Order: sequence, then structure tokens, then C-alpha cells
Amino acid sequence: MVVISKYCYTVKPAEATWNGPLPLSELDQLGTITHVPTIYFYRPELNWLSPPDTITNALRVSLSRALVPFYPLAGRLRSIGGGRLELDCNAEGVMFFQAEYEAKLDNIDHFSQSQEYHSLFPSVDYSVPTHELPIMLVQLTRFKCGGISLSLMISHAIADGPSALHFISEWARLARGEPLRTAPFFDRKLLRAGDSQPQIALDLDKYSEYNPLPVILGQSDVEEGRKEKTMVMLKLSNTQARELKDEQPTAIAISVDSRNRMNPPLPKGYLGSAILNVIARSHMGELMNKPLGYASSMIRQAIDKVTDTYVKSAIEFFRNQQDLTRFQAIEEPFFGNPNVEVVSWLTLPTYNLDFGWGNEIYMGPGAHDIDGNSFILQSPDGDGSLMVILCLQVAHMDAFKRHFYEDII
Repeated sequence: MVVISKYCYTVKPAEATWNGPLPLSELDQLGTITHVPTIYFYRPELNWLSPPDTITNALRVSLSRALVPFYPLAGRLRSIGGGRLELDCNAEGVMFFQAEYEAKLDNIDHFSQSQEYHSLFPSVDYSVPTHELPIMLVQLTRFKCGGISLSLMISHAIADGPSALHFISEWARLARGEPLRTAPFFDRKLLRAGDSQPQIALDLDKYSEYNPLPVILGQSDVEEGRKEKTMVMLKLSNTQARELKDEQPTAIAISVDSRNRMNPPLPKGYLGSAILNVIARSHMGELMNKPLGYASSMIRQAIDKVTDTYVKSAIEFFRNQQDLTRFQAIEEPFFGNPNVEVVSWLTLPTYNLDFGWGNEIYMGPGAHDIDGNSFILQSPDGDGSLMVILCLQVAHMDAFKRHFYEDII
């Protein structure tokens, strides 16, 4: 069974919106600058299934309305040299795809890396010029059983996780006939977008967060590990599952939201990227031979250094770079063997996304299949437990299971 694409629409703002260039901050242009996927699965009531275009029309109309206050998402990025980007608010619109799938929702493996699962997401063609790429793409897929999936790809250069989920939740409110709860805030001058005057004198040689991560001893780069197939689990074990040598350097990259770490905090509804990656480094021998508190304290120290001064210093560091290309990832960054990346969605409005036909039955961060990537989410059961989505190479899964079960016995 294959996912069959049926229609493609361009959805533009329902009303005239401001047009013109919008400068991006340095934080917008670091790390992942490609599109980040999310997906929601639903079982709509029967009244939403007939006539067949009821859900499609509801989504297209409400999306068009949502793009009025969130008009940057209907624009296009353009290159201005040196690896830097600018947002052209031109109301060219969002791409909306409609597809059909002969499978049933109950048969979907949400951790599959199959081509069929990837086909539930709109495809982004990065071979075309940057200024031709939509900021956001949406795909509605109908299943044989009457269920649907709604997937989104949103450029991380325009919206990080908090911003993307803010938009999605406001879109759902408008679809339900409710007003906006929190209007978006666009002024990136708070993060010195467009400001060419230096403010902080730095010893730039000491800023090492974006230095290369360790590779497996005996390898020269990450390409060998990137090619390995991976699979996703719901539980997290320590890197002991990779059975590495004691002298092997290892690192964990943690994505930290700086919104509430600045003084004053960024305004509620800030639309952009305010994420900084921090790195905790060690060796496998230290991690395995010391108490768990050793590793957790290193992670806490790395997170705690993200203060107002640190954020401003980081911005200044990147403003002094002639070219940002080496700090950017055109494909999904490889943090894998022997490293791990942790992205926390614990404080984000991840669930209860009701467009009018009820809450989702499953929500996930999309088809991430790069070794070492992990996401932490609240359990949808609301019982205070956590879900961890972790990508590991297939070769390490048996060791992962063995160490995990040994730890809980």
C-alpha cells in the first residue's frame, strides 16, 4: 500500500498583510535551518466525513485566517550572503497537500522509518532556490478507516518548537470558531536582528559550543555512522548500550529555550527561534564508573550557564562571524554514535489539538531517524509520566534492551 497524493493547494492569508523584509536574528540562522516535522492522528466523528471535502475545507479556511496574524509563515526566505537569511513577507502562501492511504490507523507504526510513513509528510525539495521554498507545508492524509493524519513541516529558521506549536494551537482555536489566545510577536530586534553595532567584547576563541563533536575512535568523520539504519524506542537507557571503550570521548547536546532566561524575558508569543544548543562532554569511562549524579550534574551545569549574559554573548559571537554556513545544518544534524542530542518538549502545548473533530489519538515529532536524536514529552495520559523517543542504530538495540532490563530488575 502506498500513500497517493491527490491535490495540492496554495493557501494564502485571508486578508491583506504587511509586506516587506523582516530581519532574522543570529539564533534564527543556527543549527537546523530546514523544515521540522510534526504529525497528529485523528478519528473524526462521522459527520465530519461526509461530504468528503468537509475537513479539507475547514482546514484550508481556518489556515487562511490564521496566516493573517501569523503572516511571516506565508512568506519566503532569501539568501543575503555569508550564510545569512532574510524573511520576505510577501504572502506567497503555504503549500497544502491532500493524500489518501489504503491502510488503517490501527496498522500504523508511529516509529516506523518506512517510505510509507515518510509519505505521510509533505516533501520539501531543497534543490530549488531558497526563495522558492515555502516556509510551511501541510499534508492531510485520509485513511481507509475514516481516520486522518495532519502533518506539518515548518522552517526552523522562522519558528522553533515553541513558536511552531504556538501557531498550531492558535490555528486549531480559529478552526473551532474561537478567537486567538496569544497574538504572535515578531520584533526580533530584541535579539538584535538587523543591528550592526557590537555591544559586548568577547574572547571569541573561548566560545566552543559549536566545535565538532567526538567521533568513534578510529573514524575520521560521522558519515559512516550517518549511513547506518536506525530505529526508534520509547524508553531511554544510558549510552552504555553502545558498548564503547572507556577512553571514548562522548557528548550530549541539549537544546535550551532562552525565552525566559533573558532579562527581561522575551514577550509571550515571540515568533522565531530562541534556542541555543549547549554541550556537556565527558568520556565513557567516567560516565560508567561514576554515580549517575555525575552525568546529571554535568548536564545541569551546561543548562544553567544559559543566562541573559550568555545569550547576548552568543549572539555577539555569531554576529562577528563572516559566514554562518559552518554553524548550520542543511540536513538533519548528526549527533549520533558516540553522542546524543536531547530536545525537551515538556513545557510545550503538545496535546489536545482539537480542530473541531476532537483531540488527536497520537501526536509525534515526525519521522526522525538519525542516530542519537531523542525527544522528551509528557505522557498523553496526563499521569505525570514521560515519553522518550530515541533513535539508535539497529546494531545497538539488543544491547540497549539487555542493559535496560538489567537496570530495572
